[in-house]
Amino acid sequence: MMVKSAQGVYVTDEDGTTFLDFSSQLVNVNIGHQHPAVVRAIQEQAAVLCTIAPQHGYERRYRAAELILEHSFEGAAKVFFTNGGTEAVEHAVRMARLHTGRQKVLSTYRSYHGGTSTSINLTGDPRRWPNDNGTSGVVHFFGPYLYRTVYHATDEAEECARALESLENTIAFEGPSAFAAIILESVPGTAGIMTPPPGYLAGVREICDRYGIVYIADEVMCGFGRTGAWFAYQDEGVTPDLVAFAKGVTSGYVPLGGVVLNEALSATFNDRVYPGGLTYSGHPLACATAVACIETMERERIVENARRVGDDVLRPGLDELATRHRIIGDVRGRGVFFALELVSDRTTKEPLAPYGGSSAAMNEILAACREERLLIFNNFNRLHVVPPCTVTDDEALDGLARLDRALAVADKYYAGR
Repeated sequence: MMVKSAQGVYVTDEDGTTFLDFSSQLVNVNIGHQHPAVVRAIQEQAAVLCTIAPQHGYERRYRAAELILEHSFEGAAKVFFTNGGTEAVEHAVRMARLHTGRQKVLSTYRSYHGGTSTSINLTGDPRRWPNDNGTSGVVHFFGPYLYRTVYHATDEAEECARALESLENTIAFEGPSAFAAIILESVPGTAGIMTPPPGYLAGVREICDRYGIVYIADEVMCGFGRTGAWFAYQDEGVTPDLVAFAKGVTSGYVPLGGVVLNEALSATFNDRVYPGGLTYSGHPLACATAVACIETMERERIVENARRVGDDVLRPGLDELATRHRIIGDVRGRGVFFALELVSDRTTKEPLAPYGGSSAAMNEILAACREERLLIFNNFNRLHVVPPCTVTDDEALDGLARLDRALAVADKYYAGR
């Protein structure tokens, strides 16, 4: 698809066909396409200072850091800027290892943390397999996922308790004093948008405190309004030690990522130089974009809009789709961050495509979405409904109607009763 232009929640190809963007591209265009305030900020910054080395300061970098810290957590002390999310994860883990003097890191199987050496080994999905030589120091475990529970749980409370017990057992058998960090997507994104059961992240926080393990919140995809909060961990009432962010901080207009450090981690590098320089750390165009995005989100109450549209339009609309299309086995998410898990049988929960692959049924659905001029995020047997945080009620309803028609082509693949 050759793209000519984009505006708001719409993308137009070279043939002049306009698509409704229910993917936010790679779930990063949180503020919508071509927001005039952000475009103007980039133009104004380019006219003054396009680039400068990171050892030099300038106002937009400081302002971006201030805004990010204001929306983070009590005790957030500093921001280390990177070029994107995978680097943010890479540096967060490096900071944790230097801070603790330990090497092992915990991560869930159903996760995605990036494509560089450490972050791809932290990743739980099949993209890790060709890159995993078994020497990275990463220990994977199963996080909570009630729909496909590995803990034989019957409700969220059981899933939470058994997942926490399993995590603690993993730490005990791997050696509690060996772990530098645990990294968790506060709400896993590419892996399936599994919102954590109540109390799970708080339980992880307690385990980390007990064993001196650094808690890294990966908010690369779920941060900056995507779940209807500035950061998804805030809905769970927890305070991480480090936060990796990217994507929505600039809505993808200019690449930017970073790590938020708490006071303890920050103090480690007050007198000890952090060995992690980047030529483009805190790039002027990127930081000016971040300032414009955050200030626009504040001014236009875009985060609040994401929460309201999710509660009032997307969740009830997707639940309604599930009553008409039996291939929808599960609906989950919050804000403008939802997943439909598609199955051929609701009783057996047989996925409509295998783990790590696709299928004729999924290909038909995606082709039907294209015919409906709907851009959708797909992974294995799931469709992710992730429009920009600026989406209006009418636009969301229009997208749901297009999705409804697209799903109809695969109803014939349902084999259950």
